[in-house]
Amino acid sequence: VERPRPEPQGRDLLVEIKAVSVNPVDTKVRRNMPPAPGAMKVLGWDAAGTVVAAGPQATLFKPGDAVFYAGAIDRDGTNAEFHLVDERIVGPKPASLDFAQAAALPLTSITAWEAMFDRLDVRRPVPGAANAILIVGGAGGVGSIAIQLARQLTDLTVIATASREETQAWCRDLGAHHVVDHRKPLAAQVEALGIGAPAFVFSTNDTGTHLPEIAALIAPQGRVALIDDPAGLDVMVLKRKSVSLHWEFMFTRPVFGTADIEAQHALLSDVSRLVDAGTVRTTLAETFGTINAANLTRAHALLESGRAKGKIVLAGF
Repeated sequence: VERPRPEPQGRDLLVEIKAVSVNPVDTKVRRNMPPAPGAMKVLGWDAAGTVVAAGPQATLFKPGDAVFYAGAIDRDGTNAEFHLVDERIVGPKPASLDFAQAAALPLTSITAWEAMFDRLDVRRPVPGAANAILIVGGAGGVGSIAIQLARQLTDLTVIATASREETQAWCRDLGAHHVVDHRKPLAAQVEALGIGAPAFVFSTNDTGTHLPEIAALIAPQGRVALIDDPAGLDVMVLKRKSVSLHWEFMFTRPVFGTADIEAQHALLSDVSRLVDAGTVRTTLAETFGTINAANLTRAHALLESGRAKGKIVLAGF
């Protein structure tokens, strides 16, 4: 589809897209939010590219700057040659990465960072609990960056879940202290580690299935964060231990234009510095060729199979 090249207004940047990655949100929007008759919806909420123009109120970036970002779900996505994005949710691309490697990071980095530091507040201990976090779905896109951030920015013991030998090795390579199998009861496996009941749980998938086990294994007064969309969630299992439940949706700040929207620019800038310092690495696992409909369809299919590890990236047109 050919559309007019957009013009940036306000604090928007016009970015020439060099690479994109796919995320579960892409498949959810495709399945559940069809465009109106005669209209179109551009998917894609992860990108790296070059600023080619800036709105009159933009101050953080200028034409020629290399950037990476996730965008906003209530605007057109990044699967396009040129894309408009509010500069307050954009970060400088890590200089040590190429565009494909950088495109794997924004959405998952924002999600993992906000979940652990804004929602779970993992730097605030839970009295009597093991200073540990269980990351359910450790080999997925969000889990892969959450493991790294937890290891590099906190003193938490990191327990990840993965069910296959390949994905378990991936989690350990990213820095997980322990890996347990989410296809088996979690509480007994975590107890067998001998470290005590974890203070925190970050559930990235199948939360509805795992919640009874999470309630059993977490410490009293612990904190649970989730990002998926369970059809039903019996939160009463958390009451006896006074466990708090925290939703993380990384589009909340851009969609509602919150007072702290620029926090996403700040955290992406921090992630960029961590990458360039060699502290955090890209979670790119597979490159599916150029950005076109056929390759995006193939990427969506792998993501929906539940067998992807890390991130799937497309680069160039």
